[in-house]
Amino acid sequence: MRLNQNILLLGKKVVLVPYTPEHVPRYHEWMKSEELRRLTASEPLTLEQEYVMQCSWQEDADKCTFIVLDAEKWQAQLGTSEESCMVGDVNLFLTDLGDPTLGEIEVMIAGWDRRVGEGFILQLIPLSLLGGVTKLGLTKFEAKIGQGNEPSMQLFRKLHFEQVAVSSVFQEVTLRLTMSERERQWLLEQTSHVEEKPYRAGESERC
Repeated sequence: MRLNQNILLLGKKVVLVPYTPEHVPRYHEWMKSEELRRLTASEPLTLEQEYVMQCSWQEDADKCTFIVLDAEKWQAQLGTSEESCMVGDVNLFLTDLGDPTLGEIEVMIAGWDRRVGEGFILQLIPLSLLGGVTKLGLTKFEAKIGQGNEPSMQLFRKLHFEQVAVSSVFQEVTLRLTMSERERQWLLEQTSHVEEKPYRAGESERC
């Protein structure tokens, strides 16, 4: 989505940046994992196909993608390649044409190490929600999680998501967070430390 192509969101542990061609090689390496492809319902792609996919995501009007960086590594290596700081990605999908205020959040953590734990995720998700509220005007968020993935469900519940549906066909649970005034204040408190900075637009342009 071009709406977020010039935006960087900086938290204490997490940095969110637009998905650019610079990130594609590392992303491509991640997606060689059968487990990650299964979890994200993705097909194996060549590197060139991955670049094409990155361009389509950049242009897509109903998908907002951020690459997740480890803030500590990113700040230590400022001015160098972001590839070594990559941890995963987060997507916000506008899934309901009749309700532009509803978005589905999908988080993938691929570059896992000992520093990327629950505290990291508990900061990442509110940071992503903040982008959805302030940039996309979203007031409702849904997360669809596999029925056997209890740790992920517990994480989202800690962030005020509540179960609203179960699909036996897709074997997944849908959790939802509605941004009431109280929840909005909670989100602002959770993200009060976040800085929004301009991203280096136009670099490594391939599209």
